[in-house]
Amino acid sequence: MELEKILQQRFGYATFRPGQKEIIQQLLAGDPVLGMLPTGTGKSLCYQLTGELLAGSVVIISPLISLMEDQLLQLQQLGEKRAVALNSLLSYSEKQWALAHLAQYKFIFMSPEMFVNEATLQALKQCQLALLVVDEAHCVSQWGIDFRPEYLKLADGIAQLNQTFPVLALTATATKKVRQDIQRLVFDGAASEVVYSADRPNVALFVVRGEKEAQLTDLLAKLTGSGIIYCATRKKVQQLYQHLKDQYAVAFYHGGLSGQERRVLQQQFLSGQLQLLVATNAFGMGINKADIRFVIHYDLPDSPENYLQEIGRAGRDGLPAQAILLYEKDDEQIHYFLQQQTREAKKVFEVVNADPAVQSQDPLIEKWARFFPHQKESLLQLLEQREETRRQQVQAMLDYIETTGCRREKLLHYFDETLVNKPANCCDHDGAHLVTAKELAATEGTTQALKKQPWQEILGRLF
Repeated sequence: MELEKILQQRFGYATFRPGQKEIIQQLLAGDPVLGMLPTGTGKSLCYQLTGELLAGSVVIISPLISLMEDQLLQLQQLGEKRAVALNSLLSYSEKQWALAHLAQYKFIFMSPEMFVNEATLQALKQCQLALLVVDEAHCVSQWGIDFRPEYLKLADGIAQLNQTFPVLALTATATKKVRQDIQRLVFDGAASEVVYSADRPNVALFVVRGEKEAQLTDLLAKLTGSGIIYCATRKKVQQLYQHLKDQYAVAFYHGGLSGQERRVLQQQFLSGQLQLLVATNAFGMGINKADIRFVIHYDLPDSPENYLQEIGRAGRDGLPAQAILLYEKDDEQIHYFLQQQTREAKKVFEVVNADPAVQSQDPLIEKWARFFPHQKESLLQLLEQREETRRQQVQAMLDYIETTGCRREKLLHYFDETLVNKPANCCDHDGAHLVTAKELAATEGTTQALKKQPWQEILGRLF
């Protein structure tokens, strides 16, 4: 089987990127795989191409509706009409129809909550399954204890299907400990690992201190090309949008938008009608825009995992790109405030556990009692573990900001990596300087490549 020929004919790529072919070959042999590939290096191709070659349906368990919709759109652009996303954007009748006709679909996207639902499992049992994918698999470790215990039931759900098919877990950001969690919770420790560096050498790293609104205004006056500005809350997203809307082709994006609004904004951004998107982290997973030149974090990310995911949306065309983190004293307080929710849940659990007659209204405790009725004490342990993990992640981001050494080395060290080949334009402590619009214009062909796209490409993305 000539995989390169299929890659060229079906997907339009001449060669595989690192790790893709290795993963596909193992899946075609029927083996389970945990794949860790950098953001922007085509993880979804691993299951798309494999699915094309195997008989049966491919189930993709995905954490966010926006990610499902992005990947569904990619398949539709490839001409694949046998794809569906079972999520809240479907009406009740649409969802019921899809479940009744599930075997007609080649690619089926769903959340972990949808997957462990009894009606879904019964419908999947009636299908021939070729492959099951756990996308953004680090969420198994991070979100399984973060108000989504359904992630801890994935292995049970897979076993209930009682079919023989390979399982693929994909992620771009997983420490050694998180990979161990994925192995334990998804594979029972039986999967081979295909692990590549999380580094994106063409993305230069910067931290800018001071009054953030003034710093942002100054930066946007210098930068060119498409960019994403990430904020921690919907309120801040809308505030910045109001501040920028009279000067830039800008829109805002967060989880409160309707499905149709999100689709329109994604298409406008992909086609170049918008220069900037101000967004929460609901935007970006799976977004297939190659020429994003910069990612600015207006608020402190809550973890190195999320930070690396989000800056990885820049420079997917391989050209130089910039990741700029704005920091003002006490920015981390918002994350400490959110961690207070965990402490409140622990207090409620202790009261309920001490007196079984007390009924908890806490949704997490109710969900845990339903899923794991004989493991009440485990919830308290997981809540304590979650609180400590969150504290360590925020501290790691503060350490990244405060380091006087190479920021790239600091970031990769968190993921148990050693930086082998340091790029010339590495970070603001190590050879990098912000590339302005004037400097970019002096680079032969780059500005025109950013501003002018072939009409065929624009139409292809739209339709």
